[in-house]
Amino acid sequence: MSKTSSMGRGIMAVLAVGARHAAGHPGGTVADIAVDLGKDRSQVSRNLRTAEQEGFLTRTSRRTYALDWSILTDAQLLTERRLQSDGATALDDLAREADEACFLGVLHGDSTVTIGESVPASSNLVGSWLGRPYPAYCSDAGQAVLWEASEAEVRTVFAAVAFVRHGPNTPTDVDDFLARRQAARARGYSVVDEEAEPGLYSLAVPVRDFKGDVVAALQIVGIKERLEPRREACAAALVAQGEWLESRLGYQPRD
Repeated sequence: MSKTSSMGRGIMAVLAVGARHAAGHPGGTVADIAVDLGKDRSQVSRNLRTAEQEGFLTRTSRRTYALDWSILTDAQLLTERRLQSDGATALDDLAREADEACFLGVLHGDSTVTIGESVPASSNLVGSWLGRPYPAYCSDAGQAVLWEASEAEVRTVFAAVAFVRHGPNTPTDVDDFLARRQAARARGYSVVDEEAEPGLYSLAVPVRDFKGDVVAALQIVGIKERLEPRREACAAALVAQGEWLESRLGYQPRD
């Protein structure tokens, strides 16, 4: 789209208002936005009025323009729907390629909760995990859903958590968890090796939305003796499906 078209100029005006919000300002006057864009004030005024009429911006009593936050609410609802619908597609494709149980998990407090699953009969896993919480410090999705959280945020999540041992390799404390997450980041995916229970092995990647926030984790879970020897091939499939799902949620990687 050309930035010189009327639509392009309108979008640039909306983005300029958004940039002011991102910088900590409540919005901007016509003069502010004109300076930010280096454009003629009368032209910018027309573009801002049009964006207001279309519902992208709102005008305050102080004659400043601000984003109409209902747009972001609508976008968030669309993200949630796509996470369910496109997440199901990613899970089925991944389960077919890996021939293992695949799950989509989200963070809820200090636990992870499964919101989607695809479990082939050959996986030998019994029962459904849908809606069931599990401690994030040792769950299959834990490191991935906290992938981009700051160290302080991770410590806050686990502030009141006792690191009870669930498997032979369960993290012993938050520092242990952070070290494992650091290794996962360097690798490009997490490996949870008998942390949740003996004999269970899993791989996971974070899934980001249009804002760049991690909203879920895509996982492959299986018996260690079966999944570990195929780790590299399964991880490649996992990363590819994770990137596809992120693209469906509007995520655009930064260069």
